[in-house]
Amino acid sequence: MSGGTASNAGMSRIHTHGESHLVSRIGWMRAAVLGANDGIVSTASLIVGVAAAGSGKSAILIAGGAGLVAGALSMAAGEYVSVSSQSDTEKADLAREAQELLDNPEAEHHELAGIYMMRGLTPDLAAQVATQLMARDALGAHARDELGISEITTARPIQAAWTSAATFAVGAAAPLIIVGVTPSNLTIPLVSLTSLVFLAALGAAGARAGGAGLVRPVARVVFWGAVALAVTAGIGKVFGIVA
Repeated sequence: MSGGTASNAGMSRIHTHGESHLVSRIGWMRAAVLGANDGIVSTASLIVGVAAAGSGKSAILIAGGAGLVAGALSMAAGEYVSVSSQSDTEKADLAREAQELLDNPEAEHHELAGIYMMRGLTPDLAAQVATQLMARDALGAHARDELGISEITTARPIQAAWTSAATFAVGAAAPLIIVGVTPSNLTIPLVSLTSLVFLAALGAAGARAGGAGLVRPVARVVFWGAVALAVTAGIGKVFGIVA
């Protein structure tokens, strides 16, 4: 096989070989897991606390429904503000980097080459790589290798807000449904048990989506969910006795 043919075959393999990396899911998956986890924990804890205080089913459902709406809106607003701040910082850094490329491209070339040298390339090869990458997309090269900003990890405020709000509502709806179909005297144990099961399933789903092991994520969410339920149940019981 000639050198040209071999090169073409190699390029063909590069273009046809597709890989699906789990890091591309980081943005929405973080927001989804956080939203659903908070929806289950906060709403179930609220329900258990109100039930432990001796409230009836209608009061529990009203409190839980209010918690669902308020929590979903709070998650959306919080995620949007938080991720927007990250996005603003990224945009400011990119604007500053673009100006530096205009003002002193040679220094920026040396800076990029230095980064590649620290990663193990020889000085000559590092300089060649920096030259070629900057010729194609100078700002993109500096954003990726100097600032750590890429298309995969860049902040997406609206996506984070909607994902968190939607998954919070879904998570919060689960314990509310249990309240609706459960006798009043079994509200606390059944809501607590099913919520811990939901949390375990959520932890397992998040771990599987991220390609991680199951034991630690599941144990983590179940432990903190149990703590939240126990604390709110205790507080509700104390206030119920005082009342």
